[in-house]
Amino acid sequence: MKYFVTGGAGFIGSNIVDILLQCPDAEVVAFDNFCSGKMAYIEHHLKNPRFNLVKGDILDLPALKNALEGCDFVFHFAANPDIAKSMIETDLDLRLGIIATYNVVEAMRCRNVKKIVYSSGSGVYGDVGLIRTPEHFGPLLPISMYGASKLGAEGVISAFCGMFGVQSWIFRFANVVGKRQTHGVGFDFIQKLKKDATHLDILGDGTQSKSYVHVSDVIAAILFCVDKCHDQVNVFNVATEDYVSVAEIAEIVVRKMGLRNVEFCYSGGDRGWKGDVPKVRFDLTKIHKLGWSAEHTARSALELSVEQLLEDLS
Repeated sequence: MKYFVTGGAGFIGSNIVDILLQCPDAEVVAFDNFCSGKMAYIEHHLKNPRFNLVKGDILDLPALKNALEGCDFVFHFAANPDIAKSMIETDLDLRLGIIATYNVVEAMRCRNVKKIVYSSGSGVYGDVGLIRTPEHFGPLLPISMYGASKLGAEGVISAFCGMFGVQSWIFRFANVVGKRQTHGVGFDFIQKLKKDATHLDILGDGTQSKSYVHVSDVIAAILFCVDKCHDQVNVFNVATEDYVSVAEIAEIVVRKMGLRNVEFCYSGGDRGWKGDVPKVRFDLTKIHKLGWSAEHTARSALELSVEQLLEDLS
């Protein structure tokens, strides 16, 4: 099997490259423009004859077609990592989400590649408060361009499944944390405290609460569902059953960094920025009935991820 991983030098992409290459018969092509990906995450594979790194942009359709030649299966993780940036650059998620995903599946069509895993997210559900959203929840009314782009990309993939016989596994992840994380609240808090350990600026009022799932659980869920589910379009929520607030994350980071007497300075309001969904709750019945559940709780995933981030940044 020859796998193609968009965003292969990024957070989730590089972690799944590691796992795929553990199979002695697997070949992997990592495709990345290094906007947020890092060479350090994949350089240990560069001498592996079963690994090929292609530096390219998924907005470049001819480059995608060339790189996909001979591949059997696509993992599509490339996306805009800066959700709030779309407030200024309003077409950012349109280009890096919907158009980029169209390019991926169009390149697949041209190269007769029939299987794709797509990394979607809870943003497709919009702001529905404390409702636990199942995969069939509707109407889907995103409140951010990021959420809209994820929903639009899901639609593009579904259309290619219906029209061209593609098979897809679409995963609506909670906030993913862990080794090689390049963004996110825990990552941001560490960066801020490294610059000034006396106070921490926190967006919102700190009560925002969400599920945080470790990248190792994310990869386990992906591989489990791909093995077990064979519908043409397979959609799954992937999250933990517990939820952690932003204020609690700040306390975890401060404790793991060995700091004391840090002043927490809240910007106020019930959310961090326009388009942020302050409280997210998942219905996990579907994936639990299939036989998968996260090994890490949200809290233990965050604690482990902060430790790994501090190690990465040391």
